[in-house]
Amino acid sequence: MNDETTRDAAPAAKPQASSSFNLSRWALDHRPLTRYLMVVLMFMGGFTYFQLGQDEDPPFTFRAMVVRTLWPGATTQQMAELVTAKLERSLQEVPYADKIRSYSKPGESQIIMELKDYSKPSEVANVWYTVRKKIGDIRPTLPAGIQGPFFNDDFGDVYGIIYALESDGFNYAEVKAIADQLRQQLLRVKDVAKVEIFGAQDEKIFVDISKAQVQLGLDMNQVFSQLSQQNAVEFAGSLQTPQDVLQIRVGGQFQAVEQIKAMPVRGASGSQTRLGEIANVYRGYADPPSIKVHHQGREVVALGVSMVKGGDIVRLGKALTQMRAGLEAGLPAGIKLVQLQDQPKAVTSSVNEFVSVLIEAVLIVLAVSFISLGLHKRDNAAALPLWRRYYVDMRPGLVVGITIPLVLAVTFLAMDYFDIGLHKISLGSLIIALGLLVDDAIIAVEMMVRKMEEGYDKVRAATFAYEVTAMPMLTGTLITAAGFLPIGLAKSVTGEYTYAIFAVTVIALVLSWFASVFFVPYLGTWLLKVKPVAPGQAVHEEHFDTPFYNLFRRCVNWCVEYRWTTIGVTVLIFVLGIVGMGRVQQQFFPDSSRPEILVDIWLPEGASFAANEQVAKRFEQRLMQEPGVSSVSTWVGSGVPRFYLPLDQVFPQTNVSQLLVLPKDLKVRESLRVKLPVILASEFPEVRGRVKLLPNGPPVAYPVQFRVVGADPLVLRERADEVKKLMQASSNTRGVNDNWNEYVKTIRLEVDQAKARALGVSSQSIAQALSIALTGSTVGQFREGDKLIEVVLRQPKAERDAITDLFSAYVPTSSGRSIPLAQIARPVFAWEPGVMWRQNRDFAITVQCDIAEGLQGATVTAELLPALKALEKQWLAKGFSGYNIDVAGAVEQSSKGSDSIAAGVPVMLFLTFTLLMLQLRSFSRSLLVFITGPLGIAGAAAGLLIFGKPFGFVALLGVIALMGMIQRNSVILIDQIEQERSRGLPAWEAIVESAVGRLRPIVLTAAAAVLAMIPLSRSVFWGPMAVCIMGGLIVATVLTLLALPAMYAAAFKVRREPSTGPVTG
Repeated sequence: MNDETTRDAAPAAKPQASSSFNLSRWALDHRPLTRYLMVVLMFMGGFTYFQLGQDEDPPFTFRAMVVRTLWPGATTQQMAELVTAKLERSLQEVPYADKIRSYSKPGESQIIMELKDYSKPSEVANVWYTVRKKIGDIRPTLPAGIQGPFFNDDFGDVYGIIYALESDGFNYAEVKAIADQLRQQLLRVKDVAKVEIFGAQDEKIFVDISKAQVQLGLDMNQVFSQLSQQNAVEFAGSLQTPQDVLQIRVGGQFQAVEQIKAMPVRGASGSQTRLGEIANVYRGYADPPSIKVHHQGREVVALGVSMVKGGDIVRLGKALTQMRAGLEAGLPAGIKLVQLQDQPKAVTSSVNEFVSVLIEAVLIVLAVSFISLGLHKRDNAAALPLWRRYYVDMRPGLVVGITIPLVLAVTFLAMDYFDIGLHKISLGSLIIALGLLVDDAIIAVEMMVRKMEEGYDKVRAATFAYEVTAMPMLTGTLITAAGFLPIGLAKSVTGEYTYAIFAVTVIALVLSWFASVFFVPYLGTWLLKVKPVAPGQAVHEEHFDTPFYNLFRRCVNWCVEYRWTTIGVTVLIFVLGIVGMGRVQQQFFPDSSRPEILVDIWLPEGASFAANEQVAKRFEQRLMQEPGVSSVSTWVGSGVPRFYLPLDQVFPQTNVSQLLVLPKDLKVRESLRVKLPVILASEFPEVRGRVKLLPNGPPVAYPVQFRVVGADPLVLRERADEVKKLMQASSNTRGVNDNWNEYVKTIRLEVDQAKARALGVSSQSIAQALSIALTGSTVGQFREGDKLIEVVLRQPKAERDAITDLFSAYVPTSSGRSIPLAQIARPVFAWEPGVMWRQNRDFAITVQCDIAEGLQGATVTAELLPALKALEKQWLAKGFSGYNIDVAGAVEQSSKGSDSIAAGVPVMLFLTFTLLMLQLRSFSRSLLVFITGPLGIAGAAAGLLIFGKPFGFVALLGVIALMGMIQRNSVILIDQIEQERSRGLPAWEAIVESAVGRLRPIVLTAAAAVLAMIPLSRSVFWGPMAVCIMGGLIVATVLTLLALPAMYAAAFKVRREPSTGPVTG
C-alpha cells in the first residue's frame, strides 16, 4: 500500500533543529515578549470581564409589528372584510413578509405582521418604515370613520425593573403627576432607555345630561354643537400695520371646569340657562378604564424601566437602588414606592450560579490535568505500601492550570470586541468551551513530558511538540469549531438567540490552540522538571509496558483481527442509538428556572372590564392566602409588560387579566404550579385559567397548537370544533381551547324605515343619539397646561346601565323635537363572532392546549397528528376542500429553528472534509475519519434516556457539535498511524501501537470534556446538551480507540507482517 502521508523519521537524541518556521521556537527565542504578552493579556482579560454587559438573555430582534385600527360601530365581519382584508393585502407586498396574523372584533382590527427569520436585524427598522408608508398609501381607501391605523414595533423593550406607586388618599391624576416626575428622574440614569407608565387612567370631563331634559325639549345636538364650538381653537387672522403684524386671538375657551358649568345653553323651554343647571359637570377618569395594575390587592400606578441595548442590567440595578432612597425621600406622605420586578437580582443570581459552575468545572479539569499528567509510579513501588507507590508531579498540571485562565482572559477580550455580554448563553458556552480548550494544552504538555523522558532538553522537547502535534491539533481544533458552525450560520430567531454558543466556543478553541503552541512551550520550559530516562533504559517502559496497556493492546489486536465483527457491533450500536433517539421526548426550549409564575384569566368574549376586575380581585386575594407567596401583581385588561425577553405577551383586551406571582423559592413554585390549576377549576369555574412558568428561548404561546385554515368562517368554526373534540378526547391534553373564543351577545335594532323617514330620522342619527346616551361622545378638549382632557357628553349612569334604558332613549327628529326610540325601532337579540383570526388572508382558528405532567409538546403533537390527518381526509371526502390542519406552536417554531441549523450542516460537512484532506492528504483516510462523526449518537441517546432529559433545540446543537469533537480524536489517531508507518513499522503494529500510544491523550482530553460537563448537566437549560456531549464522547472515545483501528484495517486490507522495527512513540 502506498503511504499518502509522509513524516520525517524520529530525531536522534541530539537532533538538528528544523529550518521551517516554528512558532514555539520563536516564542522561546523571545521570552521577555512572551512573558509580557501572557501577563498583560491575563490582566486585561480579567479587567474586561468586569466591564462586560450582564443580562438575562442574549439580545435578539423581534421581527413583529402590530397594526391596530378602530371603527366604532362596525361588526366583526365588517372589520374583517372592509378593514383587515385591505390592510393585509397591502402588507403582503412588504419585503421579508412571512406570517400575517390578524383578528377582528366588533369595532377593532389588529394585525400582527411577522418577518421571515432570515431578515437581517439591521434591515428590520427599514421594513417597518415601508409598512407605515404602504398603509399610509391605502388609508384613503378605508371606510370613513376609522381611527388609525396605529403601529407598534417596540416589542424588544424589556422592562426588567418595574416600580409601583402605592397611594393613600390620592386620586389618579395626582399619582400620575408624581409618576411623571419620577419618570423624568429615572431617565437621567445611565443606561436607562425608556420609562413607561402603566395603570394611569386618562382624565375626562363628563357632562351628564338626564333624558328628562330631552323629554322637556332639550336639543342634545345643539348642546353638542355649542360645547365643541365654544372651546375650539381657530385662526382669527392677523392685522397688518405699517410696522407690525398683530395676531388676533379670540377668547372664551374653557380655562376651568366652572367655566364649562357656566356656559349658557338654550334650555328645554327655549330660554337661556347655564349648562351646570341642567347637567352634572365633573372631572373623572376613563370609563370603562383601559388597563389597571394591582399589587398585593391594592391599585397602583407602575413604572417600567427598560435598558439600552448592550447595557449592564446589574450595574443599572445598582444605580437605581442608590437613586431609589432619594426618590422615596422626595415623595409626599401617603405615597410609597415599591418594586414589583427586579431583573438585576435575577441576573446577579444567574451569573453567580454560572460562575460557580465555571469554577467547579475548572477545578474538575485541573484535577484531571494534575492527576493524568503528573501521576507516576515510584521506582521501588513493590516494596512500599499501596498509598505510597504513586506520586503526583504537580508541574505538568500547573502548565495546563495556567493556560485555562489565560485562554479565558483572552476570550473575554474577544467577547468585548464582538459585543457579546455575559448572559445564560455565553456563560454556558464558556463552560462547554472549557472542557475543549484544555485539549490542546494537554496534548502539547503530554508530548513535551514524553520527549523529555526520552532525553530531549526542554527547548527541543517544546519545539518537537510543535513540529509533531501543532498541525494535527490545529486541524482537530478547526474541525471541532466547524461542528458549531451551523449555529453561527443559522438565519432564524432561535439561531440569533443561540449565536453566542458558536461565537464564544470557536473563539475559545482557536485561542486555546494558539496558547498551546505559543505560551505552553514557555510555561513548560519554565515549570517542567521531568527526570530524563537513563541511557539504555527502554523507552516508554513506564507508559506502555504496564499490565493495563498490555490488556488494551490485546483488545485492539482482537478488534483488528476480528475487524468485521467489530464493525458490525459498531453499526449495531449506531442503529440502537438512532432507535433510542426516537424514544427520547422532543422539546423546543425548557422552562426557565426563575421563580415567577404567570396566571392568565380569560372571561368569556364580550365580558365587561368591571366583571374582569372583580374576578381578578377575588383571585389575587385567594393567592395572597397561599403560604410561600411573596407578592402578587395583577394587570387587569392586559398582559404583564415584557419584563423578561422570551415572554409571550398578551395583548390588551377587556376580558383578560394576567397575574405575576412571586413565590419565595423554586420549591414553592413547583407546589403552586400543581395547586393553582385545581384552585382555578374548583373556585373560579366561570373563567378559563392557565398557570405557566417563564419560558426559555423565543416565545411560544402553547406547547401544542393546531391551526385550522379555511375560507368560510361558519364552516371553519364547525371544523375547528371537531378538532377540539378530538384533542379533548386525549388523556395527555389539558385545557383545550381555541383563539376565536365565544360568540358575543348583540342587540340589533330593526328600524321601521317608513316611520323613521316620515319623522326625518336616519340610521346615522339613531346611532349618534345612542352613542351619546350610552357610551358618551367626545365634544371637545379641555386644555390644562400640557394636558389635553376630553370633554364627554353622556347620560347619567342610572340611565344607561340596563337594557331597558336602551328603548327609553330619545332620538332627535327633523322638527327639532325628540321621540323615544321604541316608537320607530324593535330590538332583536342575536349572537355574532366575538373575534375572528386570519393568517395570510385566510380565516384560521388555532386550537391549542397544555399537556399532562411529564410530557413534552412535541410528543403530544406527534400522538395527535395521525388522527387529525385522518380527520382532514374525512373533510375532503365530504366535500370540504380547502380546509386544512397545520401544526403550529412549539413544534412549528422548533422546526423553523432546526431547519435553519440544518441549512448550515452542508457547509460544516464541506469544511470538515476539506480540513481532513488538508491534514491527511488522502480521500480514503479522510472519509474514514469523517464517518466516525455520528458514532456518538448512541451515547447521546443513552445519556438522555438514562437521565430522563428531553431532546430539545439546545441538545440538537450539542449533537451537531459532538461530531467535530469525535472527529478531532479520530484525525489525531489516523495521523499517528501514518507517522508510525512512515517510520517503518508494519501496518498492523502501526495501528495497534498508535492506538496504545494515543490512548492516554485521547482519554485525557475526552475525560476533561466529559467531566467539565458534570456541573453544567444540573442546569435546566444546558442539562440536555451536557448529557448529550457526555454520553456521546464516552461512547465515541471507546469506539475511536477500538472500532477505528478495525475500520482502518478493513479499509486498507491490513494483514499481519513480521515486525521491522521497534515500537516508538
